[in-house]
Formats: sequence, structure tokens, C-alpha cells
Amino acid sequence: MEIKLHSFNLELKHTFTISRESHDFQPSLIVELISDGISGFGEATSNPYYNITVDKMMQLILDNKSEIAALSEEEPTVFWKKLQPIFKDNMFALCALDMAFNDLNARKKGKKLYEVWDLKVDKNPMTDYTIGIDTVEKMVAKMKELPWPIYKIKLGTKNDIEIVTELRKHTNAIFRIDANCGWTADEAIENSFKLKELGVEFLEQPLKANDIEGAKKLFENSALPIIADESCIVESDVEKCAGLFHGVNVKLTKCGGVTPGKRMLEKAKSLGMKTMVGCMTESSVGISAIAHLLPLLDYVDMDGGLLLKNDIAFGVIINDGVISYSEKNGTGVSLQ
Repeated sequence: MEIKLHSFNLELKHTFTISRESHDFQPSLIVELISDGISGFGEATSNPYYNITVDKMMQLILDNKSEIAALSEEEPTVFWKKLQPIFKDNMFALCALDMAFNDLNARKKGKKLYEVWDLKVDKNPMTDYTIGIDTVEKMVAKMKELPWPIYKIKLGTKNDIEIVTELRKHTNAIFRIDANCGWTADEAIENSFKLKELGVEFLEQPLKANDIEGAKKLFENSALPIIADESCIVESDVEKCAGLFHGVNVKLTKCGGVTPGKRMLEKAKSLGMKTMVGCMTESSVGISAIAHLLPLLDYVDMDGGLLLKNDIAFGVIINDGVISYSEKNGTGVSLQ
């Protein structure tokens, strides 16, 4: 099995701001695995919050090239299990490999990935579109630039309620709020009642990930469902979130790919929790992989490709929140 690494610096349409950072470009690594003349593709983006860079991912993969190539005939679950001890400190790199291997495996079988998993795609949820923190005027302008049925609004400022109140004047869309650890428990409880009146569906990770007591207080007193993000990174976190959150947002880059991501979603469902997958401003390579998990999801945030000035791949098509699959097998992607 041949391994090719492609590095990109994805330019965003707008400066993207959350409660802890802003950026105009998103560095990304595309892994291409080639076997029997067939290519599979996977992706992971860099992330300063988790101290992940494209260079670190590439170096780790190159350092273990022979070990990876030797697993070409394994099933994806075995591939992931054998590589996890090597990549346990860089799950982003493992994600790109796992995604590419699942794509390759499905293409070899002549099937789409969701068909390999025996999932039905007739009741897939729609994706939201993210509005990053900005001046209210610019946030309104972003909504008007792309009218959408569901918006995910990034908050974590001193004027959050005023922002949502103003945005509500310009659309009847569903709002989802992501405060990226920017609130206290008391703030989140108070805000939940006001935001419910403003048509908000749920709150995503309002508190810091280590605020367990705050999470319990919020879970018991919030007017809105609370979805874990930074509190739910790897498989063992799902059970810890039960009783503290109403649902989990699984990020494939953080947990190490679609293989563990699928297990996390199935575990959350077994615990009666809502399920979601979110993106990390990936191109259509990463976004198309997410699409094959849609049958397991209540909510999805897979707008990464829509936020880019120029996508570097072809894959799923998203129109007005509705996701359509590529005709290709696997995850259905190809590089432009």
C-alpha cells in the first residue's frame, strides 16, 4: 500500500472567530492510500488548541510508513486498533489514516461507505451553517449572504443575548448556540431561558471541559438541551458525559477517525443521548466522510467546505442544508 501526503492551506471566505481564537486560513493534511490502483482519501486539520500541526502529523505518518503499509489487507477496525498505540498522542493523524483506509476499503468492495456499514440514508438530518463571532452587522450580513434553515451561532462574548436577539430579527431559521467553553454555569442557566424564547434548539459546550460540578448544575437546571464537545473527545468520554449532557458532538479528528467515531455514536445512542458530529473546517474530503455517519445522527455540523473560499476536493453536495452523496464509491471524494 502506497502512502501519499498532500498539504493544503485552506483559505476561508471570512475571518472565523470563536471565543478563544480567530483565523483566515486552515492548514490541512490529506492522506491518500493507494492499493491495487485504487485511492482512498482522509483528512485532518491543524488545531492550536490541541497543539496539532500539519508538520507533526506528516512526520508521525512518515516515521511509521512501513507499519501502516503492512496493514493493507486488514479490515478497518483492525487497521485502527493496530495503529492506535502508535498514534495515541496524535489522534488527528490517525483520523486522516483511518478515514482514508475506510474509503479505500469500501471502494475495493465496490460500495459506498454507508453501504459497507449497512446504514439507511433516507432519514438523514440537515446540516447547520456556522456564523462565527463578529460585529452584529457582519454576522447579519453573513446570514443574508447564505440563507439557511439552521444556523450554528458562535458565542462567548459579553453581549451574547443582544447578538442573538438582533440575529433573530432577520431570519426564522433554527438557531444552535456554541459558546466554546465561554460561559459559567450560572450564565448558561440564565441564558438558556432567554435563548429558548429566541428559537434556540440547544447549547453546545457552554462550560470549560473540566467544570464537572458546573456541568451537573447546568444539566439539571437548563431550559435547553446541552451538547458536549470539548468534554467528549475519545471513546471513554461518552459514558462520562451521561448525566452531565443531553447529547454528544463527536469530532472525528479528536477521536481518531470514523471507526471510533461510529462506536462513540452507537454508545451514546445506547445511553439515550442525542448524537451529533461536528467538523473542524475540513475540505470536502473530511466533510464527505462525515456524511456516511448521518444515519446515526440527530444533528450535524458539516459546513466546513461551505466556509472555504476554494474547496480542494469534490465530494458530497450540500444545498440549503440537504446533503447529497457523490456517485463514487467509498466516501465519494476526489481531489480537484
